Amino acid sequence: MIRITILLLIIVAACTPKQEEQAVVEVESNEYYSEQHRLQYHFSPEANWMNDPNGMVYYEGEYHLFYQYYPDSTVWGPMHWGHAVSKDMVSWEHLPVALYPDELGYIFSGSVVVDKNNTSGLGSTENPPMIAIFSYHEPEKEKAGDIDYQYQGIAYSTDKGRNWTKYDQNPVLPNPGIKDFRDPKVFWYEEGQKWLMSLAVLDHITFYSSTDLKSWTQESDFGFELGGHGGVWECPDLVQMGDKWVLLVSINPGGPNGGSATQYFVGDFDGKTFTPQDEETRWIDMGRDNYAGVTWSNVPEEDGRVLFLGWMSNWNYGQEVPTEKWRSAMTVARTFELKDLAGKKILASYPVKELEKLRGESSQISVSGADIVLMKDGFELADMELSLASEELLGSFEMQFYNTQGDTLRFGYTTDSSRFYINRDEAGNNDFSDTFNGDQFAPFDLATKTISVRVLMDVGSVEIFVNEGELVMTSLFFPKEPFTNSRLVTKNPQPIKAEGNIYKLKSIWK
Repeated sequence: MIRITILLLIIVAACTPKQEEQAVVEVESNEYYSEQHRLQYHFSPEANWMNDPNGMVYYEGEYHLFYQYYPDSTVWGPMHWGHAVSKDMVSWEHLPVALYPDELGYIFSGSVVVDKNNTSGLGSTENPPMIAIFSYHEPEKEKAGDIDYQYQGIAYSTDKGRNWTKYDQNPVLPNPGIKDFRDPKVFWYEEGQKWLMSLAVLDHITFYSSTDLKSWTQESDFGFELGGHGGVWECPDLVQMGDKWVLLVSINPGGPNGGSATQYFVGDFDGKTFTPQDEETRWIDMGRDNYAGVTWSNVPEEDGRVLFLGWMSNWNYGQEVPTEKWRSAMTVARTFELKDLAGKKILASYPVKELEKLRGESSQISVSGADIVLMKDGFELADMELSLASEELLGSFEMQFYNTQGDTLRFGYTTDSSRFYINRDEAGNNDFSDTFNGDQFAPFDLATKTISVRVLMDVGSVEIFVNEGELVMTSLFFPKEPFTNSRLVTKNPQPIKAEGNIYKLKSIWK
């Protein structure tokens, strides 16, 4: 098993602001990322606790990923911003912790923008700053029973995000007397020549604007009577897609399958007010393990994509999963697309094309029947692209993924209730939480003869995309050994034909 040592070098200055702790992770390279259940093509910290992705920004050839991080334990604690960069959103380089707690509090979630016009005055025209906008969380005020213990601060970097200086007049957005007041997501609104912030406030979103990232004005509120309200709203993100706008809002608890999940709204935005297309609550992922995800900012116009990443866990059991040296991973990076479905715009998501760089050998599939072997003694890390078809309407079916130890993960569709499901009750270790088991359901009208299914299988996670991302389900599991076998079964009179390819994927860590 890999040995990981955390070395904290504490440098104390005699005067002026204290230099912050530097966390160094030493890892034996010959066993790098080889622990049981360590995902092999998903981002995870080298050690200890991680949750929400933060500050995702593209700048000068690098995709930055900051994340909620506690370098001293495998459970949640005083929040820092961890940091990693990538050229392709697939392979990652770990960097030192970017932001540390200070006298104003822990560093909660937020975003990073490139201040190209130096509106903040914290850089220069020749060297525009990167600005991090984040929530402070002051634990002593919380313990004292105060409610105004969260407020917004900023920090800036002029060396491609390697070093950060906190603004000496933080906070830039004080708390107005609200218990939950956090997770700012900021972007430049070109039409109005101003910065716009989406902020989670109790169980709704408040929009703010600024011309310099330092002084903020309230614009409007959204969501008092719309969306799910089973828990606190978190991690909002307002993004333009063509002539429409999409607002992401994470909620915990209150997800459609229990615990954490992310809802979204499609609508219009006029620079002040967001107006949804309807009052229906929709979810970006119907599995239990995709939460707090947001999009990358500053993606080049010539790229044109809206790029997303989520935390692959659930607050119901995220601190209890059976991993020893680290806790949590991220989903694969995904591309968003608006699609027309049943007369409404829906948000589809699909793995970024860069993930295909990991593909190696492949197995071609073209078989039909009531019990089809898709893979036998196959790939531990797999990317399955399949088309499932029938001469009549597709009926109930189930894909089973299993190993030689008797562990089985089930994904299927049932016509009795017109919904997809994932069941991991027999997929390995699940005795760490009472809320981990049970079917995860996703209502879906499958009145068709054919569908496409893409399955991304890692050693302890599955991400399933139906019809190019019209439905997505993400789920963790903890088997005794990886699933290298799979089959497709149906009890319908007509057989199902499966065609496509199964690709072996490479580890990004070895």
